[in-house]
Amino acid sequence: MTTGGNRGWLLRLVIAFAFAQAAVSMARPAVSYRALALGADERAVGVVAGVYALLPLFAAVPLGRRTDHGRCAPLLPTGVVLISAGCALSGVAGSLGAMALWSGVMGLGHLCFVIGAQSLVARRSAPHEQDRNFGHFTIGASLGQLAGPAAAGALIGADMARTSAVALLAAGGAVALTSLWRIEQPEAVKPRSARGDRVPVRGILRARGVPAGMLISVAVLSATDILTAYLPVVGEHRGIDPAVVGLLLSLRAAATIACRLVLTPLLRLLGRRALLTVTCLLAALLCAAVALPLPVPALALVLASLGFCLGVGQPLSMTTVVQAAPAAARSTALALRLTGNRLGQVAAPATAGLIAGVAGVAAPFAMLGALLLASAGVAIRTPSGPAPESAAADAAAGDGPGPRGSAPDRHPTDGGSRCEARRPR
Repeated sequence: MTTGGNRGWLLRLVIAFAFAQAAVSMARPAVSYRALALGADERAVGVVAGVYALLPLFAAVPLGRRTDHGRCAPLLPTGVVLISAGCALSGVAGSLGAMALWSGVMGLGHLCFVIGAQSLVARRSAPHEQDRNFGHFTIGASLGQLAGPAAAGALIGADMARTSAVALLAAGGAVALTSLWRIEQPEAVKPRSARGDRVPVRGILRARGVPAGMLISVAVLSATDILTAYLPVVGEHRGIDPAVVGLLLSLRAAATIACRLVLTPLLRLLGRRALLTVTCLLAALLCAAVALPLPVPALALVLASLGFCLGVGQPLSMTTVVQAAPAAARSTALALRLTGNRLGQVAAPATAGLIAGVAGVAAPFAMLGALLLASAGVAIRTPSGPAPESAAADAAAGDGPGPRGSAPDRHPTDGGSRCEARRPR
């Protein structure tokens, strides 16, 4: 399959991802409210939020291995079905244990969808297109994070036990719409590498840039995750209405979308390494500011600024991992990155719950500030381009710069029109 050229597939993928992420972003605050309605304290809310990542934890690498040698598309409808089931069944669960279980099913569905979708972007994008295409792809996530919390806030009222269930059931229905989109034709994708010797996980993790990309991704996702799960709890303690909390979360997501729309000019101005370092550092300071007893207008300004800074980390960490990993194991490398994300999603909410129980509900945001500060230190040492062996493999396959792909070298920000002339695999 050739890279570059027509990007209609990317638009369809962005729309489908927006629906899927909207369902999850709508469901997760509703899970927190429903857990509170069932008698959960701050610690229990953290545990229920953490189980979302527990079931997917052991599935990511096998799914990545499978995708490296096959098609991405089957993971998309599988993810849709699991997300829909997890959302709907969480809405009718009558105990915290049942809610935790169905939250895990929802997380497994989200993992399937994301591995398939990210692998599709990596496979169909030439190296010089990856920053841009991953940035556009993550706009789908931001659109979902914009719509989901606002919809949850609008549906959740004084009777949290009933209205949060309605929100969860509505989320299950919303994600089902993604099944109407066919992202990939059965014959469109060929295996990227033949079955044979697999690159060991240790070899992938030792590639320069992979651990750094994973840490940045974990830090950024943990910040987004704890904001989504714990801002409702902060709102309850500070007397902020659920509808206002939903709007605050949507404001953060809108700022992330704005960041990704201007990601290409920001990269031209600063470069990937400097942009990652600066935004992680600013996000650390802004996360710590959320812990302060700010009035709602000031909190909105902080969250908007934080959302803009957090918009950089995910797409650029994807490109960092893809370009650093061996060419035959890029889906596995992305899956390892997602495994790190899920580890963070298990540990961060549980740790946040313990900290909140001891030091108050705003304390987890100070913890996030420290994590983002560490990621800023790592970001300054990330590689700024493809690993030599990865670039050579791409050139040999006709996917990237090299003797047969010199046009992208001369036009690194070209939209890919010259890619159509490359020799197809």
